[in-house]
Amino acid sequence: MIEAFAITLFGVALAQASPGPNFLAVVRAALGQGRKMALYTVAGIATGMFVWATLVAFGLATVLAVYPALLTAMKVCGGTYLLWMAYKAIKSSFQQQKMTISADSKISSGSSAWLHGLLAIMTNPKAALMWTAVGSFLFGNGFNAAQVLAFGPIAAVSATLIYGSYAFMFSSGMAIKTYSKFARWIELLFGTVFGLLGGKLLLDGIKEIKQ
Repeated sequence: MIEAFAITLFGVALAQASPGPNFLAVVRAALGQGRKMALYTVAGIATGMFVWATLVAFGLATVLAVYPALLTAMKVCGGTYLLWMAYKAIKSSFQQQKMTISADSKISSGSSAWLHGLLAIMTNPKAALMWTAVGSFLFGNGFNAAQVLAFGPIAAVSATLIYGSYAFMFSSGMAIKTYSKFARWIELLFGTVFGLLGGKLLLDGIKEIKQ
């Protein structure tokens, strides 16, 4: 059991460390709202990890196999959400004359930052695919539902450590000063990246619907 957990955790940690919607959500919160809001965002992502583990433990892999349209719906919803984030970032880059670091600019409270992190991971189809693979591997190694569910807190701790490191890294004094100086262009860059990711997901979902 320990060996299977270790192999699974290694794969999950690699996925968490790679750039994606979760990474961008934390980095953007760290640069724009500071370390506290970034850590609330991390908490939302960690909560989402546990939610995914719960869904997997109670048969997500089976549900997706029987109802593949569910994954298609996640692509459409996730793509739409990322496009909305892209719109807000690009709009901000053009509207503000003087960019400031303020918790009120995008995320007004810890709860909204937490929800932002939760939505980032729950609407990410890559997370669905990753957790489906996790469930398949663990169940294939003889784990029961309770043991698969127990992997949730482990993945949540991993997410907290990895994304928390990003929160500290990108909320440093140098990072914030750089953001303050080039905020307009950074917001435009984030908007472009979110738009590309969201557009691809949405197009993939639409193509699957038409098939």
